Amino acid sequence: MGKDAAATGQDVRDTGHVNAYFPLFIPKSFLSKEAQHVDGFAKECAVVTHHRLMNAPDGSGVIVDPDAKLEEELIVRPTSETIIWNTYKDWIQSYRDLPLLINQWANVVRWELRTRLFLRTAEFLWQEGHTAHATKQEAIEETRLILDIYATFAEEYMAMPVIKGIKTANERFAGADDTYCIEALMQDGKALQAGTSHFLGQNFARAFDVTFLNKENQQELVWATSWGVSTRLVGGLIMTHSDDDGLVLPPKLAPTSGDRSHPQTGPEINDAAETLIRQLRAAGVSVKYDHDETKRPGFKFAEHELQGVPVRVGIGMRDPEQGQLEVARRDTKEKPLCPRMEQRTTSSTCSTRSRKICCSARKPTEKRIPGMRILWKNWRPSSMVPVGLSQHTGMGPLKRNWPSRNRRKQPSGVYLWTAVMKKEPAF
Repeated sequence: MGKDAAATGQDVRDTGHVNAYFPLFIPKSFLSKEAQHVDGFAKECAVVTHHRLMNAPDGSGVIVDPDAKLEEELIVRPTSETIIWNTYKDWIQSYRDLPLLINQWANVVRWELRTRLFLRTAEFLWQEGHTAHATKQEAIEETRLILDIYATFAEEYMAMPVIKGIKTANERFAGADDTYCIEALMQDGKALQAGTSHFLGQNFARAFDVTFLNKENQQELVWATSWGVSTRLVGGLIMTHSDDDGLVLPPKLAPTSGDRSHPQTGPEINDAAETLIRQLRAAGVSVKYDHDETKRPGFKFAEHELQGVPVRVGIGMRDPEQGQLEVARRDTKEKPLCPRMEQRTTSSTCSTRSRKICCSARKPTEKRIPGMRILWKNWRPSSMVPVGLSQHTGMGPLKRNWPSRNRRKQPSGVYLWTAVMKKEPAF
């Protein structure tokens, strides 16, 4: 997750959160303390029952040592609320210990029967935050703050338009009072949950008896939040921008900041390329010099197009003496010849291309959204069936009983997923 992890992590640290790491293995009894939480994850847990292997008596390989059974089974981390709140019980004693703002990068395991690369996998990497607060209002503000950070990252770094919403009761995080989310629309017209931020209320504080002494010298339960994004963002990035020729990466997230040089070979070519690289790096642009002599230029250009390199600079045999360069954009596939007169001109040309890609990357997504959403005016099945049949994103008015509705009760096949928050643009 390279640059996206670095950018998200920096935004989180800038708001006062600190990084930590908690155990991978969670005692089974911890999950039992919060009823809704264990119900939500029970079917996805990987369980460790033994701690040792042994050679099979018949020499056929290794087997589980029957004498190495654990006294209490360990759950491979599906999420970290229980292990963290068991720790917070010892860390939080007074209002002076609050707020407690912790973030961790970790891998988690959720046993998916049907996996989809980047979107739903048995093991994935994510960033999860867990915070404790003295008041309900502080916890709600924290939940909304992180949601805004995720939305800003998705739109400004990933160039992926999102809407902010609140999950329906059926989709709410197990153990949360409210789950806020950002939803993005993919090229196939389906919505993708790209990040979540949960207001946990006092549920985990109550389950693990986490209290603090307030300013009036009275004991109170702590208010909590948790939030996270995962490698699903990689899948969202691919499905939002890529085409039949390969990846299309926004420059802010591309491994080389959106600029690479792929010249042909020869002393003059190499000298021109080295000069160009120094100029670009002096301007703060990350560059990779592809001087592989075993591949033809056309093959190399296609390879970098497949990899989603935002801007490719090509130097032909006559380009040095003519003082020009080919600067190709991955998103539009334009390949204009640009003058290479001086350092300022060269670096400015490539940097300008990167900025234009950042600005224009969202436009194709924003243009296709109106044609992919289906609106309905009421909750009658006849009005909603076209949405279910199309498998596209539908939008319509909410009723007061919307949290109780689910796909099994709807003959239309429509599944209520997210309620758009007030003042948010509905795509």
